[in-house]
Amino acid sequence: MDLTGARWRKSSKSGNNGGDRVEVAANLPGVVGVRDSKDPAGPTLAFDPTAWARFLVLAKRG
Repeated sequence: MDLTGARWRKSSKSGNNGGDRVEVAANLPGVVGVRDSKDPAGPTLAFDPTAWARFLVLAKRG
């Protein structure tokens, strides 16, 4: 998966005190990228935008 041109944003729920941080790139057509902000050169997950939206709905429910 080519994520060249991805604009990464940190999760607002990650906090700023050195804890776990997740970055999401949702600006590319047909894919949502997810990575660990502490390791930006490390592995990246790629999701279908519909699957990602469903995940967010379920995550917000707890």
